[in-house]
Amino acid sequence: MLVLNLAPLFTFGEVIRRLAAILRIDGEELIRSGVRVLGIWVLAWLAYRVVRLAARRIELAVDDGDDSVTTLRERRGQTIAQLLRSVGRVVVLAIAVLLTFNVFIDIGPILAGAGILGLAVSFGAQSLVKDVISGFFILFENQFAIGDVIEVAGKSGVVEKMTLRVVQLRDGEGIMHVVPNGEIKVVSNKTRGWARAVVDVGVPYDESVDRAIDVLKDEAAQFSTDKTWGAQLDGAVEVLGVESLSDSAVVLRTVIRTQPGSQWNVAREFRRRIKNRFDRESLEIPYPQRRVHVHIDGGPDTDPIAHAAGAAGG
Repeated sequence: MLVLNLAPLFTFGEVIRRLAAILRIDGEELIRSGVRVLGIWVLAWLAYRVVRLAARRIELAVDDGDDSVTTLRERRGQTIAQLLRSVGRVVVLAIAVLLTFNVFIDIGPILAGAGILGLAVSFGAQSLVKDVISGFFILFENQFAIGDVIEVAGKSGVVEKMTLRVVQLRDGEGIMHVVPNGEIKVVSNKTRGWARAVVDVGVPYDESVDRAIDVLKDEAAQFSTDKTWGAQLDGAVEVLGVESLSDSAVVLRTVIRTQPGSQWNVAREFRRRIKNRFDRESLEIPYPQRRVHVHIDGGPDTDPIAHAAGAAGG
């Protein structure tokens, strides 16, 4: 009876010894070096796991459980967590690679040469150095954070990602803009501290302005105490009164102070409520109109309209 021996032809130690013989390296030393390299990368993996865990703990620590409003503290925490992941990944990988090289060769001269090379490269990559330094101060000064709506370098949108080199913005059309930090001279942050929504409403000239203002004030009071939308407000809605006398309407202005980033949704909802309330109150929101006066000299025989009609009939 034929019995197949499924045992490997060579043990792991035999493979290492044969490989060491081919490369003319001490087999025992090669095994020790392999174990050290394996230990280095296991520790690197554990270190990166710790970095990711720390970033996640930061996000959980700043989360208040309310998804309807993203507070400044939450955006700040998300920014730090994202930066910690990106920088931590690079640092852990770089250290692991250097320690791996150090197992086989002395990396001291390499590091010295890399320092000189880095100094030379820095002169040719001044824009990169400028981006990194600017990114550091943007983060340190907390000029903006993940989730903020900002305008920088002629581009505006929501901050989706921040690194020490670039900022990624997503505008209202869904286009992503990548702006180097060194190009950021002035930052216009539209969602920092508090925000304001300005809602203008037009009423006809033949309508009572006082009645329209009373209706606006009543609707504003209801909106300010609404359970759903009240959390997004930063105070009661203010009805300022007559803002201007336009060509076809008397413009009434209301101002709503909101939580950062909520001004657009709040303004849309308040306009919807005003339109429905004006319909119930039979208050018209006028559209542009133009009244034309025709002055006729010389009596009906010189009426240009009648003359044109007679000419068309003839």
